[in-house]
Amino acid sequence: MGDNANSNESSSPSLHLARSPPQPSPIRLSKFASQKMRILVTGGAGFIGSHLVDRLMEAGTNEVIVADNFFSGTKDNLRRWIGHPDFELLRHDVTEPLLVEVDQIYHLACPASPIFYKYNPVKTIKTNVMGTLNMLGLAKRVGARILLTSTSEVYGDPLEHPQKEEYWGNVNPIGVRSCYDEGKRVAETLMFDYHRQHGIEIRIARIFNTYGPRMNIDDGRVVSNFIAQALRGETMTVQAPGSQTRSFCYVSDLVDGLIKLMACDDTGPINLGNPGEFTILELAEAVRELVDSSAKWKVVDNTPDDPRKRKPDITKAKSILKWEPKVALRDGLPLMVEDFRSRLGIHK
Repeated sequence: MGDNANSNESSSPSLHLARSPPQPSPIRLSKFASQKMRILVTGGAGFIGSHLVDRLMEAGTNEVIVADNFFSGTKDNLRRWIGHPDFELLRHDVTEPLLVEVDQIYHLACPASPIFYKYNPVKTIKTNVMGTLNMLGLAKRVGARILLTSTSEVYGDPLEHPQKEEYWGNVNPIGVRSCYDEGKRVAETLMFDYHRQHGIEIRIARIFNTYGPRMNIDDGRVVSNFIAQALRGETMTVQAPGSQTRSFCYVSDLVDGLIKLMACDDTGPINLGNPGEFTILELAEAVRELVDSSAKWKVVDNTPDDPRKRKPDITKAKSILKWEPKVALRDGLPLMVEDFRSRLGIHK
């Protein structure tokens, strides 16, 4: 799998555990000749990843490498950068080792939609565990800082509301969602183990529901489902009971938070999400008003282990990162609707 599991590791773990890990160094110029920061983004062809790549490339101070196996991402999300001298796109699965020279790693690779991760749960947990091991091995070899995009799903169906980073969660370890929920929990464990044992510079973001342009149209998540169904003239499917809550963060706000977290001196985990809380029925009503006032919805059976409440406590993000979301749901939804109209070829 990479540096993490080969014979170069000491046969006596106590030798590693006895020493104090090196202190994290401040943000620095690239180690490499160009003096531009060399950044790897795994999963960079996906929804969030491609928006992050846009921001990193637009800065003009970075060289960006994207590694993606295109299971849920698409080259089309990155078309504006293909051929740019500071951009490189690799078809690569993170469950296999990757040898590149970089300063920073944004590790986003993992299907985040229930439709995708339930389709191949074994592959999903391998991506979370082996993929994270491989990226940590790379970070150790080249001295890179690594940021893991974890998830609010580590809190499971929470018994605490809103959710603080100190909450350990209420997760079913053998459910149909466990490949994702428990996979991300293990990934967080690996990040901290490498940090404590090897002094790797780590950052962990726990991402709450995020929406915006470039979401997969049929990815099974509630915002994209409702918009696509309303645009197609279909009945919106509200999972029972409809009173369960979610907090929706616009993708540009999330990307701001990820970049701030990478640049800060705190390991995390830090919640990144919008604390505005809406029921699923309230979201359905907002989409109906925006897309088609005659649209209807029906209540259908819910999926197992679906959280009843989801709302981030972003006190840490505010104090440590000086970050909080700026885009309200009423302002972000129309931007996503226009993107979906364009891709579906549906005009007003």
